Amino acid sequence: MIKEYEQYHRNVWPEVLNSISDSGIHSMEIYRVENRLFMTMETVENFSLESKSELDLKNERVQDWEKLMWKYQQAIPNSKPDQKWRLMDKIFDFRAKE
Repeated sequence: MIKEYEQYHRNVWPEVLNSISDSGIHSMEIYRVENRLFMTMETVENFSLESKSELDLKNERVQDWEKLMWKYQQAIPNSKPDQKWRLMDKIFDFRAKE
């Protein structure tokens, strides 16, 4: 299933990519270690996950993608029923002095 999930992400549907861009996301990366995923995003300053979710709900093709991806993903404990991704709390930040 991991191979299938990765294959889908090598060929993300154009409508999904457009939705990502249209919501104010400049770049998005997903990393995997074993069966855990970590996503980073660079967004416009006023980006909101709530607004992105509202746009996604109106896009039938994005909804098809999200339903398909649930086949491969498992919600983090204490997540809402439809919540695949959650914001993390930064607990450490190190930057070397230049």
